[in-house]
Parts: sequence; structure tokens; C-alpha cells
Amino acid sequence: MAKPRNFLFICQGNDSRSQMAEGFARNMAGTAVNVYSAGADPRVMNPCAVDVMKEVGIDISTQEAKTFKKIPVGKIDTVVTLSSDADPLPKLKKTKVTQIHWPLNDPAAATGNDAEVKRAFRAVRDEIKNRVQVLLVG
Repeated sequence: MAKPRNFLFICQGNDSRSQMAEGFARNMAGTAVNVYSAGADPRVMNPCAVDVMKEVGIDISTQEAKTFKKIPVGKIDTVVTLSSDADPLPKLKKTKVTQIHWPLNDPAAATGNDAEVKRAFRAVRDEIKNRVQVLLVG
């Protein structure tokens, strides 16, 4: 049996994008991979991220924003950054870790009424879903 891959999704606040990526990867891969997310400046989970993931049948409400201290860094073989200000730990830069960058807009920065904000979250959610599918196949 092949060794599980260990993914770490990072965005600055670990409150939206990386949490959605973690949710999709866990849902799509099951136990075939180990999936983590973290942020340099963790914030409270964004309720819009939770809501739009529920719309596609994935519950991320029990996930929490984490610092890198809660991640088994030595096991990580693939790091995906989802924001330009999300920088992998120096420890990860020195190892043979595959680093991938997905420059996605921060839906938490969306402005407008509730419908417009949700639309921004859905657009990012759908892009993350597509990218996670490709990542797990490749």
C-alpha cells in the first residue's frame, strides 16, 4: 500500500480559504491522505466559509484555525499556499517539500450586501474544489 501523502494548506488567517481546501481534501481523499491547515495569524473561522461549504455537503464547522505549532511539520510533503502573504515555515523551506501556490482572492475581504459576499465565497470555494481535485489526482 502506498504511503499516505501529507498536505498542509496555508493562508494567513486560516479562517476561510485554507479551511475550505482542508474540507475538500478530507472529503475527496478520505483516509488516503493526511490533511492539515494552518496560518501565521489564525483568526476565528469565517461563518460564510462554513455556510458555503455546507451548501456542497461538507461540514467544516468543527475545524478550527490553527498555528503551525499544532501541525506535525516533519510529516508534511506538500504545502499549498492560498494567499500571497502565507509563507511556509522556515523548517518546511529547508526540506524536500513540494510547494504549490494558488493565488486566490480572499473572500473575507469581499464587500457588498450578504448576497454579494456569499457570491465571492462561492466563487473561491468552487475554484478551490477544482484545484483540490487536480492536486489529489496528480
